[in-house]
Amino acid sequence: MKRTLITSALPYANGYIHLGHISGAYLPADIYARFLRISGNEVLYVCGSDEHGVAITISAEKEKVSPQEIVDKYHYANKEAFEKFGMTFNVYSRTSLPLHHETAREFFSDFLKKGYLIEKEEEQFYDSFANMFLPDRYVEGVCPNCAYDKARGDQCDSCGAYYDQLELKNPISIVSGKTPEVRKTVHWYFEFNKFQEYLEKFIEDKKGIWKDNVIAQTQSWLKAGLQERAVTRDMTWGVPLSGIPGVNEENAKGKVLYVWFDAVFGYISFTKIWAEKNNKDWKNWWQDEETRYLAFIGKDNIVFHALLFPAYLYGKGNYILPNNVPANEFLNLEGEKFSKSRNWSIDLKDFYIDFAEPQYNDVLRYTLAMNMPETKDADFTWKDFQQRNNNELAAIFGNFVNRSLQFIHKNFDGKVPELSNKYKDLYFDWQKISNSENADFSKEFIEKYSQNDYDVILSLKKGIDKSIELFNRFRFRDALTEIMNVARAANKYFNDEEPWKKIKTDREYAAKTLFVCVQLVRSLAILFAPITPYTSSKIASILNINIYTGESISETNEQNYWKNSFIPDLEQNHIINDTVILFAKIEDEIIAKQVDKLGDKQSNKIENDEDLIDINDFQKIKLKTAKILSAEKVKKSKKLLKLQVEISDSTRQILAGIAEHYEPEYLVGKTIVVVSNLKPAKLMGEESQGMMLAANHDGKLCFVTTEQDMPSGAEVK
Repeated sequence: MKRTLITSALPYANGYIHLGHISGAYLPADIYARFLRISGNEVLYVCGSDEHGVAITISAEKEKVSPQEIVDKYHYANKEAFEKFGMTFNVYSRTSLPLHHETAREFFSDFLKKGYLIEKEEEQFYDSFANMFLPDRYVEGVCPNCAYDKARGDQCDSCGAYYDQLELKNPISIVSGKTPEVRKTVHWYFEFNKFQEYLEKFIEDKKGIWKDNVIAQTQSWLKAGLQERAVTRDMTWGVPLSGIPGVNEENAKGKVLYVWFDAVFGYISFTKIWAEKNNKDWKNWWQDEETRYLAFIGKDNIVFHALLFPAYLYGKGNYILPNNVPANEFLNLEGEKFSKSRNWSIDLKDFYIDFAEPQYNDVLRYTLAMNMPETKDADFTWKDFQQRNNNELAAIFGNFVNRSLQFIHKNFDGKVPELSNKYKDLYFDWQKISNSENADFSKEFIEKYSQNDYDVILSLKKGIDKSIELFNRFRFRDALTEIMNVARAANKYFNDEEPWKKIKTDREYAAKTLFVCVQLVRSLAILFAPITPYTSSKIASILNINIYTGESISETNEQNYWKNSFIPDLEQNHIINDTVILFAKIEDEIIAKQVDKLGDKQSNKIENDEDLIDINDFQKIKLKTAKILSAEKVKKSKKLLKLQVEISDSTRQILAGIAEHYEPEYLVGKTIVVVSNLKPAKLMGEESQGMMLAANHDGKLCFVTTEQDMPSGAEVK
């Protein structure tokens, strides 16, 4: 296999890492990095803090500290939490470092020279009291689409509409609380649209290789047509534009790179930092076709890693592009979305307050892995955490290890049992078992040893082979299930062999059984290592051997320990240390305490009574089907489409903020649902005589339609 570069989305340094983050982009990447290293592959796992952007400065202003103090606080807190969780980053750096600034500015300069960046003069809100232009999150007002009175400067959180910030009604600066004025400013735009054709082919080639959710979302963006995107902001916190060759110094004053533009270059700058520290060549990882690049992310980051970053890398030239972007869906908590404002969240740092012992860290890793949102949203519950520990890790994996090693201590002086002449060839015959299940060999093996021996060794072989296939397809839940099935087979083997009886009547046979068991203990320690590394290390200590659990090391492991876990490697009479309980039972009261810490579930669903409306209020809203007769883009607006729609026998004009999601010609003839009794409103100088309904999720809009073809004007109830 090629050398593998792995990145996880950079966590934003204005809050603590919670379990939803872990399940989406970090645990799957760490599991895979450990698996590859154990398998003898060269791996570089890169991550770090994203430390620029408006959210950082707003947090700093709220806490009355500097942006640097904010990012320092969360960078080190999250770095410590990741370390406790067992993350094996080769480097965990930060975007506020000088080398990152240098790298991001280098890309900007190159794009400027190649004509991928254009300079535009535009109008923007300006706070004359605070003497600053207002980026989108620094202004609030009334949504021009639905009249929600706390809409942000670029998007309404209530109706999901996108708009230019100047369309916001009654705008207020969140800095001074005053009404801003409108002034002209200059910004630079990346001509994303120039890469449309290349990216279409790039994504087309990934069909059948990348996850369906990644392909679907990227194709949706491509179908709507890629647009120019601003890459600068009027701020002082971030990567400064001043001093970049080719940039007008007057226009560059007070401007920085937009955080979504500079953050992805952190993967490259962090690699440079690691390479400099370890006397390596960073170009081997980013500019060598022999390197395979995997970008682990959550689904909210798909567009940045599957389209934007590839466009940057291709535009710069001589860089490798992602071989895969294995994006996960979202993890919910006890059936609800994570929300720190509603106390419906579990921060990693808080988990360690009540569950400080390494055992629980592995239980958490295992539970999250078995509930990983690989193809759809998943759910973490404390009850499942308890059951995974008690019914699987303790009752299956831990139980087999404990009963096998205790039996050896009690009956074989704490040493790997010695095989009698009758069974002396087991070590060699073991290695001949394969998935081919050769009939002659299997019959001979079973007659020589037992059916149970053959079945359990074959289960181990199949588990190893299947887990390799599944890990490499990023199906971590299924791979872990196969590994746990090996532990189940091992437990069944112990039960079926009944060594507690055989030790009294046939000691040689019992010795053979426990020889098999202790070899399986070692094998399971290796196979569980990517998921439960602390437990695997503990088992290695008990077995009095070394087991590589996939940590980041300076020199690449060249042995394939994963495949070799099939080989019975523990020698006869090898001394074993005293065993300990690997997974203690978690009692109900411990779980109840954790559930009680979460905000009230009912109050989470409806924050306050003011959100409720009665049936009379709802009946005032008239929803009707409408057929789109024509659609065109609104001049000077990236987000608005002008629709002519038929409602019964009348025709109306409706403006909809979906231009970034649908091509106009695609919509013609479609049946949609509209609010038909909304007062007319003017947007971008055009009158809108109603509102088109669309579902909004993570910035993606999909128009609402009927299941069956309905005539226009049909009432929606």
